[in-house]
Amino acid sequence: MKIVLLGYMASGKSAVGSILANKLKIHFIDLDDYIVEKEQLSIATIFEKKGEIYFRKIEGDYLLELLNLKKDCVISVGGGTPCYGINMKLIETNSISFYLKASIQTVFERLQNNKSQRPLVASIDKENLKEYIAKHLFERGAFYEKAKHTVLVDEKNIFEIVNEINRLL
Repeated sequence: MKIVLLGYMASGKSAVGSILANKLKIHFIDLDDYIVEKEQLSIATIFEKKGEIYFRKIEGDYLLELLNLKKDCVISVGGGTPCYGINMKLIETNSISFYLKASIQTVFERLQNNKSQRPLVASIDKENLKEYIAKHLFERGAFYEKAKHTVLVDEKNIFEIVNEINRLL
């Protein structure tokens, strides 16, 4: 069984995934961390030195590699992963997928003090951040909505989200 958590940045995919995997006694794999380990470069460095096209290609390759593992696991994917190539089709056909749906306001609140860790938003000033988030959520929503389940994360703690996912499994 593969469980894939998807959604926009700061929706809680990695935090929820780690706790969910622990609760289910299976492995947790963060796709971005997996890429960093395999490529021996940070995501920011891959974007900078090799470009987004290269990153999106290897992201799809590594996603397929993880979905083909023989062991059960929870996989959290990057916010853009479902939106490129055949990634969402791979997720739909090879896993039980959950869209962790966060509102613009929730994402904004989580990101505004944490931008430096996020290459895509690090250079966006606070005044333009909410508009950037809204634009991205609009563009990516159609992909995210293809997940088997949608879990609203606003005003819920990690354990409430994990328990909701567990009930849906």
